[in-house]
Amino acid sequence: MSKPVVIITGASRGIGAATAHLAAARGYAVCVNYVHNQAAAQAVVDAIRAAGGEALAVAGDVAVEADVLKLFQVVDNELGTLSALVNNAGILERQMRVEEMDVARLQRVFTTNIVGSFLCAREAVRRMSTKFGGQGGAIVNLSSMAAKKLGGPGEYVDYAASKGAIDAMTVGLAKEVADQGIRVNAVRPGVIYTDIHASGGEPGRVDRVKDSVPMRRGGSAEEVAQAILWLLSDAASYSTGSFIDVAGGR
Repeated sequence: MSKPVVIITGASRGIGAATAHLAAARGYAVCVNYVHNQAAAQAVVDAIRAAGGEALAVAGDVAVEADVLKLFQVVDNELGTLSALVNNAGILERQMRVEEMDVARLQRVFTTNIVGSFLCAREAVRRMSTKFGGQGGAIVNLSSMAAKKLGGPGEYVDYAASKGAIDAMTVGLAKEVADQGIRVNAVRPGVIYTDIHASGGEPGRVDRVKDSVPMRRGGSAEEVAQAILWLLSDAASYSTGSFIDVAGGR
């Protein structure tokens, strides 16, 4: 019996990499998507293969439609029938107030975080929907607690807004494809120890803000991955349009 196939975007590091490792351990054939860091993506693939799993790394910027089309075509050819998508790829820019933001920054953040997720979801639906002859499947989007109640003031209001769009997309798409064998859910991480904070100019951000978390600590990428894999699994078979907050109570 062939393995279920999952595409995880932005999977060369952080939550994406942790999800790739866990998905492989749970029996998925994994596509590790990345943009620039081929060595990191290949390291994830090599570790999965060393543990007896199946994986391949595929370059592609989710903000570029041609790259998305190529990504899914490679998976069709190399891994087989798509079963699941994890829309994990996302960016943030340096900490900044809204009055300082220029249009180029906003376009970068919104194109990657919102348009990229839509493009990948579109291609997944075209493959998984029973309406198009597919066998069904699951999509998990990565949102953020910034979207739900924090907002990112003084730092990442644009990022928070992009994740608010992901929340709306999750609910709407879930309802749109619920009768086509596809479940769509999302995970909202809180402050998690990943490299993304360095992109914002503050690598130690988690340690600075962790005392504002009721559990008094930052989370791990592996803890987020556990929630993602549950939503992908048959254990969540009656869950769609739902959210799991992985935020230590924040």
